Amino acid sequence: MNPVIAVVGAGFSGSMAALHLLAALPRSWSVLLCEKGGRFGRGLAYGTQASDHLLNLRAANMSAYPDRPQHFADWLGRLPEAEASDVVATPAGTFAPRALYGRYLAELLTQAVVSEGAPRLHLVHDAVADLVPVAGGYRLRTEGGTSYAVAGAVLAMGNLTGPGAPPSRHRLDPWRPDAFGRLHPDRPVLVVGTGLTMVDAVASLRGRGFSGRIVALSRRGLVPKVHAPTRAWPVPDLAAADLASLTRLTRRIRAEIMAARQAGRDWRDVIDALRPITTYLWRSLPPREQARFLRHLRPFWDVHRHRAAPPAAAAIAAEIAAGGLEVRAGRILAITDGPSEAVVTIRPRGGGPDAALTVQGIIDATGIGRVDETGDPLLRRLVANGLARPGPFGLGLAAGDDYRLRGPQAGRLWTLGPLLRGSLWECVAVPDIRNQAAEVAALVAALAAAPLAGEVERPAPSLRQAG
Repeated sequence: MNPVIAVVGAGFSGSMAALHLLAALPRSWSVLLCEKGGRFGRGLAYGTQASDHLLNLRAANMSAYPDRPQHFADWLGRLPEAEASDVVATPAGTFAPRALYGRYLAELLTQAVVSEGAPRLHLVHDAVADLVPVAGGYRLRTEGGTSYAVAGAVLAMGNLTGPGAPPSRHRLDPWRPDAFGRLHPDRPVLVVGTGLTMVDAVASLRGRGFSGRIVALSRRGLVPKVHAPTRAWPVPDLAAADLASLTRLTRRIRAEIMAARQAGRDWRDVIDALRPITTYLWRSLPPREQARFLRHLRPFWDVHRHRAAPPAAAAIAAEIAAGGLEVRAGRILAITDGPSEAVVTIRPRGGGPDAALTVQGIIDATGIGRVDETGDPLLRRLVANGLARPGPFGLGLAAGDDYRLRGPQAGRLWTLGPLLRGSLWECVAVPDIRNQAAEVAALVAALAAAPLAGEVERPAPSLRQAG
């Protein structure tokens, strides 16, 4: 059989990796795309069907291909008017529902499967349980008991879930609003976290008819800023001293924002100008300064860098103004579960007496989990077997500039997307991941000429077989 590269995870990161690998590898190679749940191409982010769950980036920035920046916008433009009715055009740009973007990705995968010639993309509806080194590559084993021989693998699992905090029998999954059950309008719901996941959670609650009070809690009570029209701003000219100190770097960026304001420009212009050099800035900071950023500045950066679509931000502002949503700054001290509700003890930020809040449900919207806290069986096995190790601050996996995993026994294993967060920091947005996917594909293809032993044990089902 011809050599195979496996991709673990078929959300955006995995789908991009698979598509770019197909384009870069010789036609004698194929790609095994493995997904443990849901539909291929959608993942958690794009599996929603709620029309008010909008993309957080403009459609013009959401192409799957770095060399074809209008690919997604053109795809939207070809949709019948009825199917594009929930696409929102604003002065800040056009924002599409995430469900439509998931459909876009699924169509790209379908086209790859049904393209002319022998199928090169094979889909596996199963969780990958282990990757065992063998001659010429790895033996990939699934939880269902199937085994495949692969020459290498790309880990593209996307955002990891957290460790399950806050612990309560009344926890609600923000990604499964259909499982919320019957919520009573006379009892509040607590959302832990006030970022973009909170924005989606509020939309899900209202979309399912919950009319009661929502309380959103985070350490600082910061809500994402809204997208607005922007114009190009020069990349700031930073000195070496600016890159060695978080304090100096912060002052320098604030001075740049002040200069933009004096020129009649918006702070968003400056933040967007940092995008091409964010990874460089992160890597230039000494580890102690990176740690200071994570402790003190991360929430402020996130709400300015990862902004909400104008309709979503307007909905949150309206909820706050009407009293339906209360945003608090503080932390949870304790949760006491009862049969039908939980009493949450909250310590307000800045002092004041502790408060007890009785809620019927708790939604964990705290965002991305850490590799060193993950319960993912595959990642835990890879770390235990020396094939991978946690990256800086436990935020992701350790990897080199070539995207290869670092570990005592590491080999032909690559990663991209959120699993690189500790190394790259900003690596979760579509433009970041699609560029990484193209680079990973080129690096994997460079090894295609090397002799490989082992063959795929059995062909995987194609999309036409998998349904």
